[in-house]
Amino acid sequence: MTETLRLSKSETAHAMTLAGLNLIQQALTIYDEHLRLVICNRRFAEMFDLPDKLTSAGSSFEETMWHLVKAGEYGEISDPDAFVTARIETAKAFQPHYMERRRANGKIISVEGTPLPQGGWVAVYTDITDIKEQEELLRLKSQELSGELGKRAAELTAKNRELAAINAALEEAKRELTEIEARTRQTTEMIPAHIAHVDNDLRYSFSNGKLNEIMPGRTSKIIGRRVSETLGAQTYAHVERLLLKALDGEASTFEFDDEISSRRIRVSLTPDTREGKVLGAYILSTDVTEETQARTALQQASRRQMAAQLTSGLAHDFSNLLTIILGAHSRLARHSTPSKEKDAALRAIKESAERGGTLLNTIAEMTNERDLRLEPVEAATFLEKIDILAQSTLSDTVNFSVRNKLPQSWYMLDEGHLQDAILNLILNSKDALGGTGKIVLTVQEIKNTWIEFVVTDNGAGFSQEALRSAVRPFYTTKGSDGTGLGLTMVYDIAKSVGGEIKIGNNYAGARVSLRLPLKRTDPKQETGLALLVEDSQHLRDQIRSLLTSDGYSVVEASSVKEAQLLIEGLPEISFCLCDLNLVGDGTGVDLARDQGDAGIPFVFMTSLPSTDILYKQALKLGPVLPKSFETSDLMAALYSVRTE
Repeated sequence: MTETLRLSKSETAHAMTLAGLNLIQQALTIYDEHLRLVICNRRFAEMFDLPDKLTSAGSSFEETMWHLVKAGEYGEISDPDAFVTARIETAKAFQPHYMERRRANGKIISVEGTPLPQGGWVAVYTDITDIKEQEELLRLKSQELSGELGKRAAELTAKNRELAAINAALEEAKRELTEIEARTRQTTEMIPAHIAHVDNDLRYSFSNGKLNEIMPGRTSKIIGRRVSETLGAQTYAHVERLLLKALDGEASTFEFDDEISSRRIRVSLTPDTREGKVLGAYILSTDVTEETQARTALQQASRRQMAAQLTSGLAHDFSNLLTIILGAHSRLARHSTPSKEKDAALRAIKESAERGGTLLNTIAEMTNERDLRLEPVEAATFLEKIDILAQSTLSDTVNFSVRNKLPQSWYMLDEGHLQDAILNLILNSKDALGGTGKIVLTVQEIKNTWIEFVVTDNGAGFSQEALRSAVRPFYTTKGSDGTGLGLTMVYDIAKSVGGEIKIGNNYAGARVSLRLPLKRTDPKQETGLALLVEDSQHLRDQIRSLLTSDGYSVVEASSVKEAQLLIEGLPEISFCLCDLNLVGDGTGVDLARDQGDAGIPFVFMTSLPSTDILYKQALKLGPVLPKSFETSDLMAALYSVRTE
């Protein structure tokens, strides 16, 4: 019972506020934007002799005006309707004001009104009859003062009161502007880009503090500093020309490589033009490194596709020619009388034809579609494999060593293609050494952007011609012993994942750097419960074994209907490994679509060709594993959907 009688905090605050307002001598009212009374004090009702219904919250301003007009508050009024309508229109467009008026009863009151930021206004009514009488008495007693001085004094008093009302409005406007500025700054600080303004002296006058995030290695406290000293000489050289053009009124957008941070940066410059004058420039800088890496990979895929289309027909015809040459060689070998000269010629024909066949296979491998298989790779184990493979191909007179400078162990890499690329670089160094020398493989991170594999040797190094042409197809310095496709293959692998290859010379020997996008990872992820949907019991047994050996718990279904029941009853299912063709109604694609965008992730498996419409539909919903697949393929696909 006590709890129900206890006033709420808001009710208590309202009561205390009203009690305080009733103690002041002035009358006070607050009306909202709909011209409804919010609150008034007792003095308001007393001053204008108002009934209770007009001093209650929610009462109409219009009704109050009619009451005052009828009570003679404003004296004789020829057109009451027009008078009340004018007062209501003035209230709707309320402006801060101060005024004094004489009431019908002879009393003089001052009225001071101020609009509220939420709408509506507050008005204070003060009885200044005594003050006015004293002022009149003072004027009568002060004959020495000129009438003009008294008039000015009265005007000054009125102006002061008017200014006080205006100052109150200005303070409120200042508060609102301060809030707007704070919200604007908070918004700019949340944007993943550096937003700045420079004046005509190329000094920063504004910054959202994101420069060190977009270009690591710089300070974020740049207000008042010059652009050249903030960015550094190398980076400033990229932006200086276009920045000066922005100060001449020309907008631009461009990209450049920031050497200090190894990031790709996109910059938009917009002139700050006011009243026909350029007062500076706005700068928007964004980190587009990952976008550039993806763009590079896409461009390389397009080039490979075009190369495949151009070479497929030529390779087919060339293969037929090689078959004819080898057939003719066999017939000549059977019917010719043996001699040293003929045997040498026949061996040359056979070796040339076989070499052409090897070259065709290499070209086909480079131009065929390459599946990118990023999976967690432990650096130490990977480099140990490289060491073993390299040592098996190098002679005792070639010293090979690995320097692992990576700060952690696990990275997302395509292990097979990367291994091919590094071994290719090592074998190139071996050939350059001529049988004796030193080869070093160094692995390190570059500016949180790249993982770099550098192969150096102490041989003769690259010639100027080789530096220009090394990655061109068929360029070789090995004469007839080389295909000229080794470094081209390494270049293709790098570009296919958005990386890059750099070729140069050290103070002694050659240096080849292979940079790949840095993707750190942690293989210690939770496995969870897997749903296996496959209509072949034999295949279910095999795949279940693969999943359980990797730590997953498995539930099984052979149809879409069974799988739907399991998904509805087991919300802890982490993902679904599903065949495309199943017994009964529905396919694996139907099951995945039934889950919607918020459903569990899917990995599909199938024996269908990649040209099949069902295969293409499944690719839009998740990875597709062609049967039969290896354990590494399955784990890589599961890792990709579990970490998205």
